[in-house]
Amino acid sequence: MLTKAKQTSEYIIQTVAPIFNKNGYAATSLSDITKATGLTKGAIYGNFKNKEELALAAFDTTVKNMLRRITVHQSLSDSPLEKLFLVTDFYRNYYNYSQELGGCPVLNMGVDAKHQNPKLFQHVKYTIHKIQNSVAKIIEAGKLANEIHPHIDTMLYAKRLYTMISGAIFMTHTIEDNSYLLETMDQIDSMIHKEIKR
Repeated sequence: MLTKAKQTSEYIIQTVAPIFNKNGYAATSLSDITKATGLTKGAIYGNFKNKEELALAAFDTTVKNMLRRITVHQSLSDSPLEKLFLVTDFYRNYYNYSQELGGCPVLNMGVDAKHQNPKLFQHVKYTIHKIQNSVAKIIEAGKLANEIHPHIDTMLYAKRLYTMISGAIFMTHTIEDNSYLLETMDQIDSMIHKEIKR
């Protein structure tokens, strides 16, 4: 069972995570945080050392929840090849899901933090590497399972796949048109069939 302090910390993180994600680090003020949570400045800083620590916790929590959703979706199949198709299947519905978060956290914070907050930017880069490595592990497992061509450059395709997804997310959110994601996922599925599948 969570302590009262831990419950308060969790409440603050869950409440302000979409605000940081939508407004960015610099544009999110302490008054935004106190207004959203209904807590005093003292209560906020009693749980977090400063705004940066809160922003890092909010980003990490949002990303952890997102990655957990992808993992659960991938668990629908034991086949590595099918898991690749489940990645694209997840991102077909990503627009609606990420709108609840205030946009894509990796994209939003990546752009916002690059010149504003080096520590937060490092968390974004770590997340990108983590996602790419996760795709690479699926590809390697597919090679071992004889479902994926053994000559495939694992990291090249993991980066290519995530780059295509990220570009589609950017276009979908910027133009507010989910067809960018849908069409790109179809394109990735075609790439899996033609270039990756054994």
